[in-house]
Amino acid sequence: MLHLKMEHFSLSTKFFFLSFVFAVLCSSEAVIQIPNNETVPAVIMFGDSIVDTGNNNGLTSVVKCDFPPYGRDFNGGMPTGRFSNGKVPSDFLVEELGIKDLLPAYRDPSLQPKDLLTGVSFASGGTGYDPLTPKVVSVIPLSEQLQDFKQYIGKLKGIVGEERTNFILAKSVVFVVASSNDIANTYFLTGIRKAEYDIPSYADLLLNSASNFIEELYGLGARRIGVFSAPPLGCVPSQRLLVGGSETECAKQPNQASQVFNDKLARELGYLNNNLPNAKVVYIDVYNPILDLVTNPKKYGFEIANKGCCGTGTVEVAILCNQLDHHTCTDDSKYVFFDSYHPTEKAYKILVNQLITKYIYNFV
Repeated sequence: MLHLKMEHFSLSTKFFFLSFVFAVLCSSEAVIQIPNNETVPAVIMFGDSIVDTGNNNGLTSVVKCDFPPYGRDFNGGMPTGRFSNGKVPSDFLVEELGIKDLLPAYRDPSLQPKDLLTGVSFASGGTGYDPLTPKVVSVIPLSEQLQDFKQYIGKLKGIVGEERTNFILAKSVVFVVASSNDIANTYFLTGIRKAEYDIPSYADLLLNSASNFIEELYGLGARRIGVFSAPPLGCVPSQRLLVGGSETECAKQPNQASQVFNDKLARELGYLNNNLPNAKVVYIDVYNPILDLVTNPKKYGFEIANKGCCGTGTVEVAILCNQLDHHTCTDDSKYVFFDSYHPTEKAYKILVNQLITKYIYNFV
């Protein structure tokens, strides 16, 4: 029998071996079973607040939430920059795939080299496909998230070498979650783009940006790319109040804009999927699952879907949802939304379970 000791291996080999062992020991038990001949070594996130796990914490921006009551159900009540009372979709996706319990933010100062092997989030709350969207609220644009990704790739190569890095990039599932802030804020709430674009032409602007971003990800080695649709934004509590909805009905125009964009996005992703060699580019419909959550809350164990748990539940989001407001609900499990824009951990968990069950086999 051949006996090998650790000193027989190079430093990079030792690091990779120890990192691999750590990842195996610390990984969650997978809820979704993928085929035995396939693997998903990591999950990588780009986009906005839905999948931001703390990248905005160090920014000078109003779009941040590293303070109570955010995170009140997260690891004993820790605000981490996640826009919810607890976990967000980034966390549930890695958990259900059995990769790890939480997906860290790439810009987290406490991020460790071993964290890179199983994925990170580059997402920034408040950003969008429209380059004007992140400028308005001083957050990280997709172009800068892409630069962070390039830096990440360089670090990964330094840890495990080029061959293993290329394998991780090709086999990981990369998610892009954007368009909500473009439609809800840059178009409807502020009206900045309304004078220049009607809804179909604005959807084209977003689509062009989305398509270019996906092609850039592909050029950097990503092969399994999932792109979230726009949600039914007219059903978000703040949009009901500010853009013409009501307590009982969603605002029609934002929902129509989401549908126009989604139709175009689905077609474009189909084209990219057929024309990028060895790529699996997947359109992920979140519009209909969220609409069902909002219109049939009791079906999922919720009582309130037209306002958030924080404060009045109609306008409070980010810095407006804070510990100075003593009217935050005591039981957020009854609510679909935690603040006026973002779902609760319970709603996110239901949504991710539906999505991963429906779409994971499209990637493998």
